[in-house]
Amino acid sequence: MVLPEIEITVKWKNKTDEKYIVKSSDDTAKVIRNYFNSDTMLWREEFLVIALNRANRVIAIHKHSSGATDYTTADIKMIAQTALLSHASSVIVAHNHPSGNKNPSDTDKKLSSKIKAALALLDIELLDSLIITEDNYYSMRDEGVL
Repeated sequence: MVLPEIEITVKWKNKTDEKYIVKSSDDTAKVIRNYFNSDTMLWREEFLVIALNRANRVIAIHKHSSGATDYTTADIKMIAQTALLSHASSVIVAHNHPSGNKNPSDTDKKLSSKIKAALALLDIELLDSLIITEDNYYSMRDEGVL
């Protein structure tokens, strides 16, 4: 019997071996803007999972899903799997709002809370949940939502 194998690959966009350290939501927004597809950011939602080590160094950025103009899916089990397979100590999740409205919906808030609770069971901290727009971002951590 042949069983499927799961593989997580880390690909840095920079040719150098530069690693990113996240100290604030501003740092996170700068790092992940490079990983959102700029061609589709204004017309399709995408969801990213950022895995960090204990020093808040980015060890992996995973494009979790790509959806439609006003939604994308986020599978909590797969987010946890990404965190576990990358040996993350903490995680930041982010998605874009093509509408340009940076404010989270009730669904966004509930999903972030569920992700936080699920990761906590695995001793992995959800540091933040960001919503990115073309010109701005919203940090659930900064706004006290998480």
